[in-house]
Amino acid sequence: MTSAADAAQGADAVFVSLPDSPQVEEALLGDRGVVAGCLPGTVVVDLSTIDAGVSRRLADELAARKLGYLDAPVSGGPQGAEAGTLSIMVGGSPEGYQRVESLLRCLGQTVIHVGAAGMGQVFKSCNQIVCAMNIQALCEAFALARSQGADLSLLREVLGGGAADSWMLQNLGPRMTEGDASAGFRIELQLKDIRLATQLAAQASVPLPGSLQVMALYLEAVAHGEGGNGNQALFRVYDRLTGQGS
Repeated sequence: MTSAADAAQGADAVFVSLPDSPQVEEALLGDRGVVAGCLPGTVVVDLSTIDAGVSRRLADELAARKLGYLDAPVSGGPQGAEAGTLSIMVGGSPEGYQRVESLLRCLGQTVIHVGAAGMGQVFKSCNQIVCAMNIQALCEAFALARSQGADLSLLREVLGGGAADSWMLQNLGPRMTEGDASAGFRIELQLKDIRLATQLAAQASVPLPGSLQVMALYLEAVAHGEGGNGNQALFRVYDRLTGQGS
């Protein structure tokens, strides 16, 4: 087996997960790509987070070749992938979704068909806005608490017991307060996802001032060579802004 086309031969469904739109297009439509190896009726499931317009175009191109296409971006981080508890938002035909739903449920705890092709990417952009701004909010809370000499472990406990609790607090909060910048979901990918959201918003003339602000903070992190760090490492930007170390 030497190509994506070889891997796709004889498969009823093919799953792909890649960083961005160009890689997905090349993997599917390039020489010896997935499409070259698929039989009519195969459903291609794209777990990547890419441009919604690209997903719609891929759906049309594959339909013309009698292939199904679902955009099915995921949320839940490496932890969710390992545990099979991802949230998967699926765009595409109901028929295609029904054919692969049982396979998707092997990967995700929350699997929802959200509409036509491209709508999975729309939902993922909304998800990433909430995730990125939640991380930013935690960075600001921890920066303020640190400036006052507060115990950050106790702050995490208090936040986790009330309305401020969140997945980000529980899963990334300990890393943030302990100064752990190690990669899980990388800053460069978080930045790409927020860019996709702001581009989608610009096309619809929807102002997203908060998203633009958090995008600027992630850009600052990348400018300091931190794109390969985990997205929780946005705290380092606040360390620089406030002159405080972790």
